[in-house]
Amino acid sequence: MTAAARKDSEVLEAAQLALGRDYVPSDDEPYMNSNQQEYFRILLLEWKRSIHDAADATLQSLQDGPIREPDLNDRASSETDWGIELRTRDRQRKLIAKIDAALRRIDEGEYGYCDKTGEPIGLRRLIARPVATMTVEAQEAHERREKVSRDT
Repeated sequence: MTAAARKDSEVLEAAQLALGRDYVPSDDEPYMNSNQQEYFRILLLEWKRSIHDAADATLQSLQDGPIREPDLNDRASSETDWGIELRTRDRQRKLIAKIDAALRRIDEGEYGYCDKTGEPIGLRRLIARPVATMTVEAQEAHERREKVSRDT
């Protein structure tokens, strides 16, 4: 029933295959050079395609027919599973907007730099979270400010 998006490792592997198996962004090369930008563009596009494929599979499963479990407990369990699946797809729908924004930043030459400080975000962080818009330090400060404003 669950149409899972491809694992992050599979998306990374697809990006590496598209650029040539041997390429991995490195701190030894100029930051956000054309190879790195192309690597992250492919990574983001593969991630987006994976999400769309999973959403299509979920939609197909929903169209195949309603839940017809004879046992009430089985039906309740199936409905709970569908609820979780639909919430996951909603979160991924929101993620697609972030992916599109990251692709726009690549096109504009702003990708890889912190929105708050203008400093490089760092390759390891971008590989782990390609839609990141802030450095770890700026993100932590942002989260502390959110927590303080929530607590007051």
